[in-house]
Amino acid sequence: MTNSICGNNQQLRNVLEAINAEPAGISFIIDAEKKLVGVVTDGDFRRLLLSGKKLEDPLLETDYNNCVVASQGEDIHALIKKTNKKVRIIPIIDDKGYPIDYFRYEHKTRFTPVAEPSLTSKELEYLTDAFLSTWISSRGKYIDRFEIEFAQYVDCKFGVATSNGTVAIHLALVALGVGKGDEVIVPDLTFAATINAVLHCGATPVIVDVEKERWTISPHEMEAAITENTKAIIPVHIYGQPCEMDEIMRIANKHKLFVVEDCAEAHGAMYSGKKVGSFGHISTYSFFGNKILTTGEGGMCVTTDVDLDGKMRVLRDHGMSPTKKYWHDEIGFNYRMTNLQAAIGCAQLERIDSILSSRFRIEETYRKCLAELNEITWQLDFQEAKRVVWLVSILVKKKNRNEIIRKLKEQNIDARPFFYPLSKMPIYEQYSTKECKNAQMLSSTGINLPTVEDVDLSKIATAFNL
Repeated sequence: MTNSICGNNQQLRNVLEAINAEPAGISFIIDAEKKLVGVVTDGDFRRLLLSGKKLEDPLLETDYNNCVVASQGEDIHALIKKTNKKVRIIPIIDDKGYPIDYFRYEHKTRFTPVAEPSLTSKELEYLTDAFLSTWISSRGKYIDRFEIEFAQYVDCKFGVATSNGTVAIHLALVALGVGKGDEVIVPDLTFAATINAVLHCGATPVIVDVEKERWTISPHEMEAAITENTKAIIPVHIYGQPCEMDEIMRIANKHKLFVVEDCAEAHGAMYSGKKVGSFGHISTYSFFGNKILTTGEGGMCVTTDVDLDGKMRVLRDHGMSPTKKYWHDEIGFNYRMTNLQAAIGCAQLERIDSILSSRFRIEETYRKCLAELNEITWQLDFQEAKRVVWLVSILVKKKNRNEIIRKLKEQNIDARPFFYPLSKMPIYEQYSTKECKNAQMLSSTGINLPTVEDVDLSKIATAFNL
């Protein structure tokens, strides 16, 4: 942006060079005290030339326009509110009035994503601090802080940060000794990362159905699938809904099985008064950009077992001895998170309660907007559970689902179908021994609606023919 800044005493030629240097086609004009006093767009410059101005003429006060400005640290929603059809670019100034950046927004082509991260100046502050410290790789104060504070948040003793949520599941399984000849039970309705992690271990996944109303793994089907080769179970808290962890742990303890909770979509959810993630031997989280809490990419394993914590730390860092540098006691992986990512995570964690509240408010706006539609089934609440809103998730009639998604896309609004059942994909179908009717029904009728602020509810209603 530096090349697009011009003094108010410059020749028009210099202003043109500044406009040409900025992709947005704009120059930011400052006075002798380096305070922003106006802007000149490429359109403004054409009008100046048409009025008879020459490139050698000095820039006059009447040649540039006053502009709407924003202060450093204003959030995205405040910035959007300052735009309109005529005001597309908002200069951002520091506390001394000097332009440091700008915000550009196109109203005509606005796209509503199914999810977006909630980021504020706090994330930028911590990220900048990590950047300036030069500790930008897998060591630094934010790594330690994020591991400790996140583990505490989910009521566990230890946290092991990873590069993403998928490798977190793999790391957990390897630390538990899952490998060739072992079976691991997984739900049919989940993202492919769950089953892929099992296959990467060389183990055999066993797919079972989910419950029709809760959408999570069926304890009954899970127990029926246990064999002498079963070593672990991966309950997935799908779309923020907690699994029936009391029953799952009873079954696991009865059969001496490991439990790895997949909490990728359920940060902050609770069951029987406890945070999800605090039940299993190891639990895993994803911090992908669309998750409730994000680090861009990233994940976490949490546990209360000190030996498993130590095992995962060694495996995460190439299998290197923690006491003897460059000495490897076993074959490990490079599954480390960076200090930059952890800095964002720390700021996100400070705000997680407000982030969760915001997502519930968004869901409530949908419920009010679509209240007249009897054919919608909303995600249910259960007495013993406290779900969270990852994405606003609903069920509709099967014949209407794809049509609704198509209409929303025509309005430039993203909406997603539920995950495909694992058992219906050719690469995984061999791991399912019986038909999973509930997962198939949910997959064919489920929609994830945009879970972002300022959703255009009139367009949503139109897609549902209201």
